[in-house]
Amino acid sequence: MQTQYFKEYSPALGRQMECKVYGHGGRPVIFIPCQDGRFYDFENFHMTDVWAPWIENGEVLICAIDTVDSETWSNPMSDARWRIERYEQWITHITDELVPSLRNLANDYNGWSGYPGIMLFGCSLGATHAANLYFRRPDLFDGLLALSGLYSTDYGFGNYMDDLVYQNSPIHYLGGDAQGSPVHTAL
Repeated sequence: MQTQYFKEYSPALGRQMECKVYGHGGRPVIFIPCQDGRFYDFENFHMTDVWAPWIENGEVLICAIDTVDSETWSNPMSDARWRIERYEQWITHITDELVPSLRNLANDYNGWSGYPGIMLFGCSLGATHAANLYFRRPDLFDGLLALSGLYSTDYGFGNYMDDLVYQNSPIHYLGGDAQGSPVHTAL
């Protein structure tokens, strides 16, 4: 299986970010790890074995990334506004820095041109991030596999609600809850 490791400076985050790409062509997919996870969890948890048939057949090109959960969702002792602003910087890193690079790589590998849609995949808090990105940016993301996510910011931010927390809480913004109060829905 072809793999590439990248470590590049993110202007949005002001630090180095790491990722690993698996495959030699196909539909681009971004894997977001579970809470506080790292890009290498995709391989360490044997996700490469599960996805191997599609990776090796050139059907998917998977980019496993890092999060900033330890600074944001998993850091309740820090100021909530700072944490959600940091999370927004991570969102900008994904949408403005990672997506263009992954699209260029997919175009190069596949002989494509243009702006291929990207699928998002995550489990647990990674699913939360994937769903949030998918719903917020349908211009970039056209597929979603979100397993066992929590789709409310209550998990990471408790009762704190402001404009940025609201726009990162799918259960609130998809439910049309303009006040930011809990929305109860039956699934």
